[in-house]
Parts: sequence; structure tokens; C-alpha cells
Amino acid sequence: MKRASRKRTAALFLITLIFVLALFGLSVLQNNDYNRMQHSKVFEGAALFASEPEREDGVWVSAVPRSSTWGKVFDFNNEGLTENNYQAYIYDFFVSNNTDDKVEDYSFKLEFSRETYLASAWNGALEIHQNVRTGERTVTVPDLRSFNAEQYSLDTFRVDGEDFVAMGAGDYLIYYPSGAENALEVPIEAGKASTPGIILYVEMGSDIEESSLELHYKFNRRLTGDPLFWLSMGGAAIWLIALIIVVITSSQIKRYADRHERDNEIINESIETFIGFIDAKDPYTNGHSKRVALYTRLIAAEMGCEGEDLDRIYYVGLLHDCGKMGVPDNILGKPGRLTAEEFEIIKSHTLRGSEILSSFKSLENVGQGARFHHERYDGKGYPEGKAGEDIPLIARMICVADAFDAMNSDRVYRKRLSKADIIREIKTNRGTQFDPKIADVMLALIENGKIRLPE
Repeated sequence: MKRASRKRTAALFLITLIFVLALFGLSVLQNNDYNRMQHSKVFEGAALFASEPEREDGVWVSAVPRSSTWGKVFDFNNEGLTENNYQAYIYDFFVSNNTDDKVEDYSFKLEFSRETYLASAWNGALEIHQNVRTGERTVTVPDLRSFNAEQYSLDTFRVDGEDFVAMGAGDYLIYYPSGAENALEVPIEAGKASTPGIILYVEMGSDIEESSLELHYKFNRRLTGDPLFWLSMGGAAIWLIALIIVVITSSQIKRYADRHERDNEIINESIETFIGFIDAKDPYTNGHSKRVALYTRLIAAEMGCEGEDLDRIYYVGLLHDCGKMGVPDNILGKPGRLTAEEFEIIKSHTLRGSEILSSFKSLENVGQGARFHHERYDGKGYPEGKAGEDIPLIARMICVADAFDAMNSDRVYRKRLSKADIIREIKTNRGTQFDPKIADVMLALIENGKIRLPE
């Protein structure tokens, strides 16, 4: 994987991780806000008083009276009454949690619509509010079952040695559930109910079913109950799977790249060894093949080639003169003018090279460089007399690189040319011997110093 690609992948993973973490943080904040929120509901009439507990969705309260009741004589004016004139009611207040969350805490306010006397209550404390002439009297009784009127400044009435708390119309109590182990009224688990109870007395033939109850409660939702949490966990799982895939893939790509690099080194060393035999035949052109390959690669890079294409072009450039293996040494090293017959033998190295490389299948078009690098753009070259763009592009590149190295090297029949002469020759042969576009690329490489020449 290339460095730029690795950076893009790393940046993408970082951004995705930040997004997933932000989503998780948002789920935490949202869940905390939800748990801090105070919920309220008001119940009255038939919605509150029923013979069976309601099974409504959400958090619900049903005040269910027990069937067994009894009466007492409330003789307020000491008239000697003997018949029961007040009836007792036992109410079980079913606080039902019909949600998927835990009810962490709750309380309810029960406001009476008529005169009522509280006898007992369990599983919680009562905050009693009585309207008196001086305003409102508020007293908290932790457990009404052990109520002692002498300990509290409340309006009470005593019957048969028992103290009752007097509640007039408009008076109310606030019930706070107990969390003691023997009560376990809070918290209320999902699908469960808490059941505080109250015993009270009202006038015979009456009830408290016109009273109203206001419920206040908070949830304790687990973080796993928040949809955003699972969304963030899903994102984290996908991120982790993608990371594992990328790591495994990158490891495989790296192994492939390492193997590819080793293969290229073997190919390069094998080709350069072979080229060494060619250059050894003519000490005056020693290193020529490698220099031509380097120049050809520079030209190709300037023309937009990259990656493995540049490697392939380099190898084709290295092998462009391999056909010289079949040319006699006395002709290659002849210092004087070649005869027509000798020149034909020299020209045959293009075809010999193409034949030698015909079985080299691992490099695409490897034989084109050897066969066509002496073709001319104007069609006057050899071996086939191809012209213009009928000549393969790689051969046109090698043609310019080969001629340039020849001009820039000492030969048996002359010394190297000066920089000015080389530039002049390239310009003169632009469009005749050389592809004009490739000639311009070579001139630019010389001008900008990428290919350096002695003055």
C-alpha cells in the first residue's frame, strides 16, 4: 500500500473512530439526561380507583380497595353514639412499572376530596399537609403504624385508644417509599410493581374515589437501553472488523510487495548480468545499456508513466541491444568505416534481439525495444521502415535515449560531443529521426538539469 493511500486510510479510520466515540458519548449524555428527568402523571376517578390493578403501558397507579372493611364509632361531641358511623378502607396502591427501564425513585401526592381520617400506612413515610387557620401545617411521619399524636403537631382524633390523623377536603399527603430490605418498594424493576398501603376512615356510605393522585418518578435506564448506545456499539464493531480486514489485507499486500520486490531484484540482477556480457563485447560502449535504460525511464516518467510501468520500461531499455551478442567482436570494435556488408550485420542485431527475447513472456512487449529502437520517425530507419506513431512508443523513447548516450559517450571512431552539439543534434533531428514530442522531453530534461552534461 502506497504511503499516500496508507495516510488516507489512517485518516478515514481516525475520523470514523472519532465519530463512533462521539456517538457513544452522546448516548451516555442522553442516557444521563433521561435518568435525571422528573416524570409526572395525574390519576383520578375511574383511572385511579379500580377493583383490579391497571395493566397500562408506562408507569401506572391503581388504588385497589380490599373487600374486608369494618366500622368505628366517631363520637365527635361525646353524644354517646353506639352505632358505627365511619367505615374503614384498606387501599393497596399498585405502582406498576410497565416499561423496559427501572423506576429508580418515585413519590405520589394524594389529595382528599372529603373529610378523611388516616389510621395506618406501610412501606414508606408520609408527609402530611393540613390546612389550618394560620396557613398550612406540614409534618413528616416516618411510619404511621407507630404514630403517637403527642409527638406531632397535627390535628388528630382519638377513638378506642387509637389516634387518627384528621384530613379535611383539600388536605393532602405525600408518600415516599421505603428502600429498607423488609419493604423493597424502590427501585421498581421492569415489569414489576411496588405496593404501598394506607388504612383510612370515611363517613359511612362514602369513599375517597373523588380524590386525585399525582405521581412523580425517575427512571434508571441502563446504558444498554439507549438506542444510540447500540448504534455506537454497532459502529465500533464494524470499525473493528474493518480494521482487522485492513490489517490482514495490508499484511498480505506487504508480503506480496516484498516478494514482488525480491522478484524484481532477481530479474534486475539477471538482466544486468546478461547485459554485462553484451557490454563486455565492446569496451567502448560499456555501461551503455544501463544508461539508455535510465534515460528511457526518465523520459517515460516525464510523460506520465509510473509504478510498475516504469520498471517494465527500464528492463526493456536494458535489453534493447541484447542482439549484439550475435555480432562478431571485430565488427563491433572496428575503428574504421564499416563496409555495407558489415553494416547489415550490425543492423541485424535488432532482429536477433527480438528473437532472443521472444520467449521472455514475463515482460510485456519486451521485444519491441530491441526490434524497433533504430526505426526513424520519418520512416527511414530499420529493420522494417516503420514511421511516426506506427513505431511502438517504448521504441521511440529508446531511440532518443540511445542516440543521446551515443553522442554523450566516447566511441572508437570519435570523442563525445559537447552539450551544445548534443542539443543542436536533437533539435536538428526532431521530427526526422526522433519523435518530436519525445525529443522535446529530452531537451527539457537536459535544460532543467535532470540529465547533466559537461559543458
